[in-house]
Amino acid sequence: MQLWDAFVAAILGLVEGLTEFAPVSSTGHMIIVDDLILKSNHLYGVEAANVFKVVIQLGSIMAAVVVFWDRFMNLLGLKKNITKEQMYGERLKLSQVIIGLLPAAILGFLFEDYIDAHLFSVNTVLVALVVGAILMITADLMRPRKPKVETVDQITNTQAILIGLFQCLALWPGFSRSGSTISGGVLLGLSHRAASDFTFIMAVPIMFGASCLSLVKHWDAVTPETIPFFIVGFISAFIFALIAIRFFLKLINKVKLIPFAVYRILLAIVLFVLFINK
Repeated sequence: MQLWDAFVAAILGLVEGLTEFAPVSSTGHMIIVDDLILKSNHLYGVEAANVFKVVIQLGSIMAAVVVFWDRFMNLLGLKKNITKEQMYGERLKLSQVIIGLLPAAILGFLFEDYIDAHLFSVNTVLVALVVGAILMITADLMRPRKPKVETVDQITNTQAILIGLFQCLALWPGFSRSGSTISGGVLLGLSHRAASDFTFIMAVPIMFGASCLSLVKHWDAVTPETIPFFIVGFISAFIFALIAIRFFLKLINKVKLIPFAVYRILLAIVLFVLFINK
């Protein structure tokens, strides 16, 4: 692996790690940094570049697992040290995570080919960035003055399935999984932190499953030549996602969603200018 290849892998891992769980669209950032600037598909081929993006997404997923390790152990019944409230049943349940991720998982499975063929373009991502920003602004302006749900453990089954329906919007590349689900949670009366926690927990199994399926489909691109490239990207994505998730969870209750929505609109403008001049 050449030094430039390692640099490209590290930068793309950084971009993925910083943007995957923030409501700003990792897809939009990848289009700017990779498709329009670094062009990683020129290094090892288009198929290897697609596998690389799956691998660095797995790095981000592993970071979320680390941050929410105790929570996942609780969900799986593998952690014994639980609070008094959790002993009486006030605890996020695995069934709520499952019903939350089912709508997007089912639609993603049914329409994967259509999405890949028709929605992965700069034009569609541009529109998704703006529409997603409008949803986020609407959520902040219309949210209840006092959240009905302060922590993720207070989420009801109904709220879980409705947030899962909001997550279906993230099948539109550029819309942002966290942007759609946090907005939906806030509109349903969750605090921004509770909505974020549920979003990140729910994202792990669905992202892991989708990434593994994609990896299996394109396994031929995993060769001795590309493996070092993939490893550098994976480590970079993991480290920066770990930093980004912890920072975001501390920040979200203070700044809410509107600043991220404004950033998305600015990103759409940058994308538009870059695309027009290409």
